[in-house]
Amino acid sequence: MAKIRKVGVLGCGLMGSGIAQVAAQAGYDTVVREVEQKFLDKGIAGIDKSLGKFVEKGKLTATDKDACMGRLKGSTNLEDLADCDIVIEAIIENAQLKKDTYAALDKIVKKDAIFASNTSSLTITELSMATARPKQFVGLHFFNPVPLMKLVEVVRTILTSDEAFNTAFEFAKSLGKEAVSCRDNSGFIVNRLLVPYILDAIRAYEEGVGSIEDIDKAMMLGCGYPMGPFTLLDFVGLDTTYYITTVMFEEYREKRFAAPALLRKMVLAGRFGRKSGAGFYEYASVAAGGTPIPFDKAKHQP
Repeated sequence: MAKIRKVGVLGCGLMGSGIAQVAAQAGYDTVVREVEQKFLDKGIAGIDKSLGKFVEKGKLTATDKDACMGRLKGSTNLEDLADCDIVIEAIIENAQLKKDTYAALDKIVKKDAIFASNTSSLTITELSMATARPKQFVGLHFFNPVPLMKLVEVVRTILTSDEAFNTAFEFAKSLGKEAVSCRDNSGFIVNRLLVPYILDAIRAYEEGVGSIEDIDKAMMLGCGYPMGPFTLLDFVGLDTTYYITTVMFEEYREKRFAAPALLRKMVLAGRFGRKSGAGFYEYASVAAGGTPIPFDKAKHQP
């Protein structure tokens, strides 16, 4: 089994910065690459802030935080990933952009390195075919927020070698994560089961089964879920969810993966969830210490 010593991460946004953080925390020399310096600076600052919170809570010493930041290097050049043993891609969910990036990276990174994608919906096989190393290509699907969520879905294609898969699986465990093995189908395990559930919650609301607030409350108290489907949708992003449903419906052609009309209208209206200040809930009052207001109680129509 190959030994992972140096980790490369493509993208320093929400997911990429989290992956880079946990890799550096686990003791790996880590290079994170962004397309522009301003995005890189923002991501590195976010990692520093995240580690600072661990120090405040007594889960990390100041010395360990400094050591972690010392293992982390930011770059805007793909060439700085050349000697990495594994490169994990966490850029936007655009298949062509991902494939173009992999094709360029394939010519730069050493031949025995493993490539991995953090995609939540695209098939790993499709991405791997942009490279000359499909046998060394896996999915490593982390969950947000990466430093706190324990699960990693490790995805193998029909071409992935046993060595590459086993190395990636052990690498995920070395980050302090619980790894599960998945076949290369759109959505893997979690989204394959989760997406129909949250889409059905929207349909239930459209059909008058219950209010947004009551459907959320029912699933939390009745099933023990930490948050209801509409709170989860706002957290993930309605635009992100809509994109994922589009990809999954294209693959499966099943109604359960088709986006309800209301989801499409919310996205068209710019109501993306927490990141835009409004989704199925409105968040204007939160900064002042208030609670989010359900969309239907706010008397709005998208």
